[in-house]
Amino acid sequence: MSKHMKRLNAPRTMRLHRKEHIWTVKGSPGPHDLHHSIPLTTVIRDYLDFCDTYREAKNLIASGEVLVDGRPRKNHKYPCGLMDVISVPKMKKDYRFLYDKKGKLTLVPISSTDAAFKLYRVEGKNTVKGKKTQLHFHDGGNILVDKDTYHTGDVLHITLKDNKIKDTYTFNKGTIAMITGGSHVGEMATIQDIHVVSSSKRNLAMMKGEQEFSTVTEYVFPIGKNKPVVSLPEVKMQ
Repeated sequence: MSKHMKRLNAPRTMRLHRKEHIWTVKGSPGPHDLHHSIPLTTVIRDYLDFCDTYREAKNLIASGEVLVDGRPRKNHKYPCGLMDVISVPKMKKDYRFLYDKKGKLTLVPISSTDAAFKLYRVEGKNTVKGKKTQLHFHDGGNILVDKDTYHTGDVLHITLKDNKIKDTYTFNKGTIAMITGGSHVGEMATIQDIHVVSSSKRNLAMMKGEQEFSTVTEYVFPIGKNKPVVSLPEVKMQ
């Protein structure tokens, strides 16, 4: 597998000038797949403009000054994706990765209070030794819980400092969600109904935001109960 990537072949979720240069940084294997992530060097140099060159970005990251989800990441190719929190403590800057309406991963400035937590969508679960339940998240992480009260599609509000579950946003009617794919990517809407299909076709969720629409359940990311707990770019609710 190639370690290099041309800008013309870069993922559509990446916000880049395609014809300004030939090459760009290719993310290393990590919590997010290649097509839904941004390498940390690109985040620092091209998204935040904290430096001008690849070498400067690489040195800044290697110094441990850049935090991802509260931890210093020294791998300059570390892949950052949906809901990841990027922090630079010395500059007192915090950001969260979200999708805009063009399907691009976008950094949204957030407060230090919002930077203290992250939202994790449950993608699967299994029972492990001691009859505990292990939950698997959208970013490849997992957590052990004593009670099996969570379902696939639910989103957990977890503090980054102590890894504690503070709240749960269930994948049910009435929950506010963000759309992460399809023609309505980047929109915020309320779940109206869930259609379970008894076939190989994917289940559908009926949504209501600026308009009523349907989308596959894999694109629905709950972000709050009565109101969203994260601010999305370019989004308005009726």
